[in-house]
Amino acid sequence: MPSELNFKPAYELAEAIRTKQLSPVELMQACFDRIDETNETLNAWTGMRDRDELLAEAREVGDRIAKGEDVGPLAGLGFGVKELEDLKGFASTHASVPFRDNYPKWDSTEVARLKAAGAIAMGKTNAPEFGYTAITKNLLFGVSRNPWNPERTPGGSSGGSSAAVASGQVPFCTGSDGGGSIRIPASWTGLPGFKCSFGRIPRGPAEMLDWVDNSVVGPMVRTVRDAALFTDCVVGTSEEDPNALPHPGYKYVDILDQLPKKLRIAWSADLGYANIEPDVRRECTAAVKAFEEMGHTVDQVDHVFDDLGSLWGAISSTSTYATLYDKLEEHRDGFGRSFLKGAMYAKRVTWDRYGDAQRARATLVNQLAEFFGKYDLLLTPTLPFDAIDARGAWPTEVDGKPLANPLHVVPFTPPFNMSGHPAISVRAGFSDNDLPIGLQIVAGRHRDDLVLQAGYAFEQARPWNDNWPVQVPAFAS
Repeated sequence: MPSELNFKPAYELAEAIRTKQLSPVELMQACFDRIDETNETLNAWTGMRDRDELLAEAREVGDRIAKGEDVGPLAGLGFGVKELEDLKGFASTHASVPFRDNYPKWDSTEVARLKAAGAIAMGKTNAPEFGYTAITKNLLFGVSRNPWNPERTPGGSSGGSSAAVASGQVPFCTGSDGGGSIRIPASWTGLPGFKCSFGRIPRGPAEMLDWVDNSVVGPMVRTVRDAALFTDCVVGTSEEDPNALPHPGYKYVDILDQLPKKLRIAWSADLGYANIEPDVRRECTAAVKAFEEMGHTVDQVDHVFDDLGSLWGAISSTSTYATLYDKLEEHRDGFGRSFLKGAMYAKRVTWDRYGDAQRARATLVNQLAEFFGKYDLLLTPTLPFDAIDARGAWPTEVDGKPLANPLHVVPFTPPFNMSGHPAISVRAGFSDNDLPIGLQIVAGRHRDDLVLQAGYAFEQARPWNDNWPVQVPAFAS
């Protein structure tokens, strides 16, 4: 059974450590115990540091606190780093066999800033190969599973991180989101999943600067306050990232409870083109009422922007191919078949087709500019159904209706990667299968503050932090 420490929010644990009410060594041991109890089932981690080293680092944090030193806002908290992100000392495999010996020269900027804030990097968490899909499995590290039901996926591509945090193994992990890869696993494991504005949290250092401005890095956490705290520790411009935004000039944790009154909010269950399961519609519709109860105006809308079709795939695949083109031929047999098929799709994207995709994206941006001139927030489901099979049996129909496009299995998240708007998924309720369902909250350009405030207000109105998968069912792979 887990310790009471395993499901406490990160901000509470950090405060307890700084005020000497909790030993960092005790917290680290509680993480070890929970990992030992659950990870054989969940397969959340791809590798971990030596435990004696981790305990020594936790002990050092405690010694510094005893001396009255400032150890940072994330004092002594252990965390996991998503396999797609650089952590010095670990191979940056990208969950791909041809990269199993690819050791980085550095920590990513995000990881380095988390360490500077006092957090202790424990190891790396599983992901699909190069983050290409919304489930977490690969040829190198195998299948990760959902702590609510191990037969189901924890989502992707930040699936190892979501499984580790939702199961109480660690207080937080890093994630990234290029088409929903924070919000999707967060929704399917009951976490708040915050996708910041493009550039809000610096990326890199990188060996190649890509031109696809849809992917961001960010937090996998159990509360919205934890998301704000994490973000406060890593925002601000970076010389290694030409797209990094300046520091906002305030701390997000300081303004969480300052949601403006009488917001204009739009709610759409399907954006006019998506199919969703009845239990998702039921739970999200009920969740939206929380904003009406707060005194905000909520309008139901049918059309916000045009269906993007295969726009996301056409644009994102070109960056993947450009990054890997030499290895895709040389090591063809080492890549997963589905990933290879998706990456090679870029060869069919001619420059005229790419131009068409970017013109469609411009239409999306212009439609959202008009929309956010009328509304402060947009609410949608995060996903049209609850967590699918861990090995990836994607539905071909939803609510008894065939999908018009393969990307309609994730119709609500990629548009806001294409547009760059900030968004958060919050736990709306549970499906008929007793699995978490997410509600997505989107705000206007660079309004990360408003997204976090709205997510926090919802979290207070519909608390979820007392309900986690304490008993992770055993599962024989």
